Parts: sequence; structure tokens; C-alpha cells
Amino acid sequence: MSSEIQRTPRSRVRRLPQRGSYDRTVIDQILDEGIVAHVGFVHEGSPFVIPMGYARDGDRLLLHGSSASRLMRLLAAGTEAAVTVTLLDALVLARSYFHHSMNYRSVVVLGRTAEVAEEGEKNRALDVLLSRLVPGRHGDARPTNEIELKATLVASIPIKEATAKLRTGPPADDDEDLALPHWAGLVPLRTTFGPPEPAPDLTEGIEAPPYVVGYRRDG
Repeated sequence: MSSEIQRTPRSRVRRLPQRGSYDRTVIDQILDEGIVAHVGFVHEGSPFVIPMGYARDGDRLLLHGSSASRLMRLLAAGTEAAVTVTLLDALVLARSYFHHSMNYRSVVVLGRTAEVAEEGEKNRALDVLLSRLVPGRHGDARPTNEIELKATLVASIPIKEATAKLRTGPPADDDEDLALPHWAGLVPLRTTFGPPEPAPDLTEGIEAPPYVVGYRRDG
């Protein structure tokens, strides 16, 4: 059975369509490796794009923030939104200005947001958000209390109308430029995380857990 998401006029890749992918496995891998999403929407006739932390929870993305936030109130009320996640893998240096590029993996999810309002589901969504951001952290910190829960809004957007777009490989120089005396190739980008830095008021003797010492994002 195909794992492809159905293409729509909005989600179909028009520019360089060979780079587009509607494979759900590819889409999920990119979403699971990312940390920050850019959430685009229109409010009172003006466009906004806001960076936010997120998590994939099965067939939906979860977003959260303060209940005092205008953005979160809008998302919780339900609005059409575009959520974009981009992973940069390399700078592509070509022999001509025109063919310089980047190797990347990206996903755009289009749809209508909705509030995660029921208390039990909201608590579970917050557990998912923490577990996706720092796998292993769930159960290793104080759970959200009632006051904090009321101060937080959680919104979701379904992963039904989505597209991945990717570029891989070396520069695509024109044949007539191959003999030019200019270096061409890739400058790879690696996202790395440094050693943990304890809070200045951390109780003496509490060591960083293994999931912090060995933190990584690999989808």
C-alpha cells in the first residue's frame, strides 16, 4: 500500500517538481529531526510567520504557548496555517554564480488548526512535546500543575496536506563551465550539540543524565 499523501493544487510542487516528495515516511523523518517550525498565517489582513517549537504526534503536529499569546489564541480558535520545517545539509558551490545552491530537506504542512482542549489529552500532548524535544526527559521533571496547564494553550494541525522538498548531490554546472579554474563542491553542515552546562543553582551531586550527555537529532 502506498504511503504517499494525496497531492492537492496547493501542495503540488511546481518549481523543480523532481525535488518534491509526498512520501509519508520521508515527511515524518524530516519533521521528527527538526526542532523549530515556522508557522505562517493571516490575522486581520496581515501575514505573519512565527518560529515555534513543535512535535509530531502521529498524524498531526502539536504547537504550544502561553494562553495570553495572540498567536496561540488564534491557533486554538482555528485558522488556516502553513507550517514549514527546513533542515540545511550543505552549501553547494558551483563554477558559476547561477548554479550555487543549498542541499536541504524541507516540509510544508497546510491545514486548519484546532485546540487540544480536553485536560487529559492536553496533558498527553505536553508529554509528547517534551518527549520529542528531549527523548528520555518525560518522567524526569515535575509534571505540569493545574495553574500552568491553564496558562498554556495547545493547538494541532493535521498532516493531511503536506509536501517534502529536497535537494541532494553535487553542483549542477553547465557542461561548458566544467573546465573553468574555479573550485566547486559541497560545504557540509552538521548540527551538533555541545556538552551539557548545569544551571548555576543546581543542587550539588546531581549529574547530567545520559539522554542529555548524548543528545542528538537524527529523525
